[in-house]
Amino acid sequence: MFYRGTLLPNTEFGHLEFRGMEAEHYAAARLVEREDMNIDWWAQRVNEYLNHLDRIFTPSLFIFGGGISKRWSDFHEFLNVRPRIVPAELRNNAGIVGAALAAHEASA
Repeated sequence: MFYRGTLLPNTEFGHLEFRGMEAEHYAAARLVEREDMNIDWWAQRVNEYLNHLDRIFTPSLFIFGGGISKRWSDFHEFLNVRPRIVPAELRNNAGIVGAALAAHEASA
């Protein structure tokens, strides 16, 4: 989560409870990649969770990173929530690059 351009630490929304479980167990990308879930069915679950986050935080934007972002063209058309949704500019490398930049800034 970013607020006024600053990344807020410790905002791991995959660990929030949703439908009686951690959200990542309900809508994680691994369900598509490891369990052969149909991507349109998975996207319905993601929509449910994104709508939940929208009700709580009213964000203006969702950014998809991680491994599933490499498959953006396969699923983005199934996502339909109020906030705009985009893939991370660096796709699956976004987290790695972000961690490296944070480490560099911390050591400076």
